[in-house]
This record gives sequence, structure tokens and C-alpha cells, in this order.
Amino acid sequence: MSKDLVIALAGNPNCGKTSLFNELTGSRQHVGNWPGVTVEKKEGKLKFQGRDITIVDLPGTYSLGAYSEDEVVARDFILKEKPDVVINVVDSCNLERNLYLTMQILETGAKVVLALNMMDEAKNKNIEIDVKKLSSAIGIPAVPTVAPKKQGINELVSAAVELGDSSNSDLYKINYGSKVEQEIKEIESAFSESAAALEYPSSWTALKLIENDEYINKYVNEKAKSNAVKNQVQNSIESLTKAIGYEPDAFIIDKRYEKISEVVKGSVKKDVVIKETASDKIDKVVTNKWLGIPIFAIIMFGVYQVSIGLGNGTLSDLVNDLIGQLGTNVDFTLRQIGVPDLIGDFVRDGIFGGVGSVLGFFPMILIMFFLISLLEDSGYMARAAYVMDRLMHAVGLHGKTAVSLIVGSGCNVAGIMSARTLENKKDRMIAILISPFMSCPARLEIYGLFIGAFFANKKIGIFSEGGLIVFILYALGITVAILMGKFLSSKVFKGENSYFVMELPPYRIPTLKGILIHMWEKSSHFLKKAGTVILVVCIVVWVLTNLPAGAQQDKTILARLGALIAPIFKPAGFGTWQAGVALITGFAAKEAVVGTFGTIYGVDQGVHLFHAIQNTFTPLTAMSFMVMCLLYVPCVATIGAIKSETNSSKWAWGAVAYTCAIGWICAVIVYQVGRLIGFV
Repeated sequence: MSKDLVIALAGNPNCGKTSLFNELTGSRQHVGNWPGVTVEKKEGKLKFQGRDITIVDLPGTYSLGAYSEDEVVARDFILKEKPDVVINVVDSCNLERNLYLTMQILETGAKVVLALNMMDEAKNKNIEIDVKKLSSAIGIPAVPTVAPKKQGINELVSAAVELGDSSNSDLYKINYGSKVEQEIKEIESAFSESAAALEYPSSWTALKLIENDEYINKYVNEKAKSNAVKNQVQNSIESLTKAIGYEPDAFIIDKRYEKISEVVKGSVKKDVVIKETASDKIDKVVTNKWLGIPIFAIIMFGVYQVSIGLGNGTLSDLVNDLIGQLGTNVDFTLRQIGVPDLIGDFVRDGIFGGVGSVLGFFPMILIMFFLISLLEDSGYMARAAYVMDRLMHAVGLHGKTAVSLIVGSGCNVAGIMSARTLENKKDRMIAILISPFMSCPARLEIYGLFIGAFFANKKIGIFSEGGLIVFILYALGITVAILMGKFLSSKVFKGENSYFVMELPPYRIPTLKGILIHMWEKSSHFLKKAGTVILVVCIVVWVLTNLPAGAQQDKTILARLGALIAPIFKPAGFGTWQAGVALITGFAAKEAVVGTFGTIYGVDQGVHLFHAIQNTFTPLTAMSFMVMCLLYVPCVATIGAIKSETNSSKWAWGAVAYTCAIGWICAVIVYQVGRLIGFV
């Protein structure tokens, strides 16, 4: 019986690898038209000709150098997990650059199938690839594919299965010359002398040592029982440097590119007329050093204008009315069949009033994610990260930190995980610790509540006042993140700044199917939280607002708990027990702030919640409360991600402390300055 196979997908960022993964497995991983979408390996299943095949989508990487976390994940899986086949996905328009990773994967001893992806774009650019000659030159199967159109998918899987079943295990070798080969053998001999038990092919390990690979150096030093390998590597590098005239790692890189150039020259014909493309013309404007950031600001301003204008009005009211009516009907039915009044109150106020108040803002979330997906799939978000680089560099931050911040605006956890693509620890730590200041969609629900209560249908000229407020909060989050990053860079994590290199993908017309899938992927996360975390929080809040039985609301257990911290927020203008409780539950999930208010005030329709908020807050205290919710402690999932990515509880709890402090200070400033200039 044929064995089950494990196939890994590897490739450069933005080569269409995740699109191919989705077509193979039916999974719906996020496919954005910008580099760095996958920051950890993803796994899916494929049934092919009665075979069970596991497909693993590795992070996009330009090499297996282990300089960043995504490279470590990709290299470790190929070398340690030893998949049956590696499908190396390459961008057919950029073979010279993509084939460098191919050479490195082949040198690990892996069985490789080359997926020549984006062949339609290559054809449009008058790039003609002789697939047979290319396959023969490298010695591996090569299959042309167009992942979004499902072209070449079956042929690719068939080639991978055939290779996986074969007994071919020849280690691919580039001719680095007799001198390098001699030194490789010398180092291999030293492995035996020092009794080093290696998991990796010895010749590959020796080559990486000559390249002065830090990861492999450390690995071998841990495995070796003497200094024989270390001494031999040092001697080999010195000998090669003397013979070649420069460092052997640079020589090896040159040899790889010589081989790539030879392969491409013999199999690729380009009849390229150098002319300015549509992408080039657009980029002259949107990436302009003076216009880039203002254009980004205008685009994001428009996103929030549309999201608040359309989502936080009629659509939100309709959902609130439906949920409220459903809660009333369920409560009535329960009482009719003799269920105790207390249970009916719990269902109406605790579940429909609490969870329902969160779901009332779901249309706003859907619209925002639709627009964000449109920007990502078109390729604009890569430009946004690029134009932010100049600002980041000016304050001592790595340009890729902008990528983490932009990703974090969709979800702080994703923003933190995207920091894996940063090459050094200093840059990674800073990106992780400032990502929680970004205004994620969970916070958008809180903004929607207060905007609906105080700023609905108000205009400043032609613009929605609510949309302007959300944009100001978004900009405030970025500003605080950058200032905090500057502080961390200069005072906490000192070291040299690294350079930012990012590929700008061509603009593409997004497909409606792709946008809707991405919109639903992101939005469904909030529905899941509403049915789990938010539901539990609302139940706990309702129980504590009804104990002791028969007590007035301000004498309940919940009110007493809220009253303990309420005085802390008096300088910020919202020193009530209700606000204190909402901020506590917001630690579990920011949407829980809305659910808590809904439960406390016993509402069963969103419009009633607006009235309750209007009786407790003012427009000024609403602003200071939104600022507090923007900046104070991120949710439990975010704190967990910080702990996981930094491997430190200290930094996780540190993030709790400094975000709370910064949130409180900024909320107090907003309230006190607002009072001084006459706002209420």
C-alpha cells in the first residue's frame, strides 16, 4: 500500500505560495498581495488518487540563512522534519532571484519539485521559459502553474507524488572548485574525530560551516565532543580566504549565482521592452517621499469614514433591533412555559443584552475588513509599509516595524507574530512591544458604541465626525507606538540599526471571491469570540450584578469591585464603577467592554444602550474613555503572544504595566485639557 506523504511548500515572499496552498488543501489562509503573509508554518490535507497527503505551508523566505525567525522555521522543517517532497514555488517573472533559494533547498538533500508559478504574468511580460531545459539543467521536475486559476495543480501534485515514491536520494552539488571540496572533506573528517552526532548531511553541514553560518556553528559546537571541528573550520576558512583572495562565504554565494545565471541563460528568453508599467506610474505618486504618507493617511481616513458611515448607522440599528426583538421573544416564551423570571432576565439581559450589544456592531467590522482586504490584495499595503520606512528610520526603528504595525491594525496578535520576519533581536523586541498600541477592530466596537451615542449623524463639512474621531484614534495609536519604539530603541535595546529591504509586488486587480473570503476570515474571529469569551464574560458580569439577591445595583458584588478602582479614573473623567468594571473585563477581550455595558445596563436593544451611555458619559469623557481603551493593556491573547514570542513572562507583564500607565496618562490629558478649553 502506498504511504501517506508530507509535502512542504517553500518559496520567496509574494511568490503565490499561500495561494497554491489554498488551492491544494481548500484551506483559506490569508493571501495578501504583499510580502510576509505567512509567519509560521500552516498545515492542510489533500486527497489525491486515494492518497492522504499533508501539505505544509512554510514562511516565505529568500534564503535558508536562519537570520530571521521565518527562515529558522523553514530551514528547521526541511532539515529536521524531513518532508517527503519540497515543492519550491518560484515567481516565473523573477527566476534569477527565486532560484537562489532553490539551490539552497537542493543542497539540503531534499527531494524538490519546482512550481513555476505566475506563468501568466511571465507571458504578459514576454518572458518565455523552456520548462524541459530548465528541469534538465537543475535535475528536478518543473511544472508551470497559475495558482489562482488552478492551472497546473494536478500535474504539480502528480510530479510531487511520483518523486516522493522514488528512491532517488542524490545530494545536489554545485561545483565550488577543488579547493572548497577538499576543505569540505577535511571538516567531514573532523566530525568523526570529535564524535559529532549530526542530524544533517555531513557535507551540507561542512559547507554551512565554511559559510560561517552562526546557527550551524552553534549546533555543531554543541554536538562535538572536542575542538577538532572548530579548529578545522577556522583553518579551512583561513586557507580558503588566502587561496581565493576574499571570504569563502562570499565566494560560495557567487558560485551559486553563477550556476543560476547559467541555468537561466539556457532556458529563459526575454523579449522585454523596457517601458514604464502601470505599477511604476502609480508608485511615482503613492511612494513619493513627500506625498506617500499623506496619501496613506487619506486612504485610511476614507476607510474609517466609510466603515463608520455605513456600518454604524442603519445596518447596526437593524442588527440591534433584530437581536433585541429575538431576546424579548425568547424571554416571553420562557415565561409562558413557566421558567422562573430570573432565568428569563438572564437570557434577555445577560445573553442578548450583553453578547447582542457586541454583535450589533458586526456590520461595521465587516465593511472595514472588506476595505482593508481590498487594499491588501491590490498590493497597496506593501507600499504603505514602504512609505512608513522613512518615518521609522528617522526615529531609529527598522522599516519592517511598519509592517508589524499595519498587520497589527487587523489584529494585535498577528502584528506581534509578524515581527518574526525581522532579522535581529533588537528590532523584533521593539516591534513586539509596540504593536499592542495599534487600534485593532476589537477596539472599533468600543468606538462604535460611543460614536453612536454622542457623534452619530454629525458632520464636519462633508465628513462624518465619527469617522474623523476613529481616524484620530488610529493616528494616536501609531504616534504612541513610534514614540515608545524610539524610547525602547535608545534606552532599552541599544545596538546598530539594520536596513530595510522590501519587494514591492505589482498591483493586481483583487477578485471579489478573494476579498469576500478574507473579509469573512477576519470577521468570523469576532463571532467566535462573541460565542466564547464574550459570552462567558457577560454571564459572569450578569451573575455579579445580581448578587447579593435583591440588592440595589450599586450595592452588588460587581459594583463594589468596580468601586475599588473607580477613583483611579476620576482624573480622566469616568470614575464610575461601571466604567471600572468594563475596563477590567476588557482585559479578556476588548469587545467585552461593550458586552459588559450591555449587561450592566440590562439592555436588549443597542439604542437603549446608547441612552444609558449618554446618561453616564459626556462627549469629553467618551473621548478620554476611548483613548484609555486604545492604549491600555491589550487583551489576554495579545499578552500570551508577547510571552510566547519573547519567551519571557517579564516582558508580558511589563507590557501590561506600561500600556496601562500610558493609557491612563493620555486619557487624563485628554479630559483635563478638554475641560480647560471648554469641552464637556
